[in-house]
Amino acid sequence: MPKTSKATVLLVEDDKIQAAATKDFLESTGYRVLYVRDGKSAIKMAKTQNVDIILLDLILPDIDGNEVARWLKTNDDTKGIPIIVLTVKGSTLEKVTGLEAGADDYLPKPYSEIELNARIYACLRTKALQDALRKKNLELEEVLLRVENLTITDSLTELFNRRYFESSHGKEFRRALRYGSPLSCLILYVDNLSEISENYGHDKGNNILKTIARLLKSCVRGIDTIAKWGEQEFIMMLPETPKEDTAQVASRILQIISNYEFPDLQEKITVSIGIAGLPDPSIETPEKLINEAELALYEAKTKGGNRIEFA
Repeated sequence: MPKTSKATVLLVEDDKIQAAATKDFLESTGYRVLYVRDGKSAIKMAKTQNVDIILLDLILPDIDGNEVARWLKTNDDTKGIPIIVLTVKGSTLEKVTGLEAGADDYLPKPYSEIELNARIYACLRTKALQDALRKKNLELEEVLLRVENLTITDSLTELFNRRYFESSHGKEFRRALRYGSPLSCLILYVDNLSEISENYGHDKGNNILKTIARLLKSCVRGIDTIAKWGEQEFIMMLPETPKEDTAQVASRILQIISNYEFPDLQEKITVSIGIAGLPDPSIETPEKLINEAELALYEAKTKGGNRIEFA
């Protein structure tokens, strides 16, 4: 909780005599006091200054204090600031109206300075607890987000993993069928990765996979989905992309990888690519789409690799 010597109070009071007395008392108690006389200035001050609590008079020369409270509580920048309403109006209806407008507490004039200080302290204590809870919730959300990312991300390449792709590609497939839009699936196999790993070590093979993942990401759009599929395979789903356009993407990938100079490696890395896509009356399920791409990939591999084949 902010200590009284550090807490900033925004005092909104049109009565100069009352304001001076309250300001003197608060400053003698250790608060830092910002003082304004009207509603518009109060709103501006609350938005631009680091205010811990607001003492708000209901009767102001421009805007009714309840309207000021209502505005402050609906604005993201100021809604967390506690408000204590100060007024000579002390009826139950007036209290209810003030609380409904967003006031956190209500103190009728004339008020005891001791009681005022106690109510300020109580509001600051509540605010501190709320701030601490909000911070904990944010920390929890960050942890949950990290855990979620771990469950859908391949730890080596930082691409989506197979589990995520299998659970998400169906939605894109159904959308393509519903609207009759093209959809392509591309599966890529690193031809000589096993030999490289045997000759240079497992770490070298992993580094190659990480590099290829980075190269693949540079070849796709934001709407495309790319994931690690197998030990040395990647899969891509390209919405709104007919197979002919996917062929251009695949050719670019083939060229970029085959021309890339991997550090401390004499051999060239090549890939085989299989492509399947919609529209195709024989492909009725998302699983069939992937299966057709895998069959095309198998054909590319059996023909010697470093090539593209279509279903």
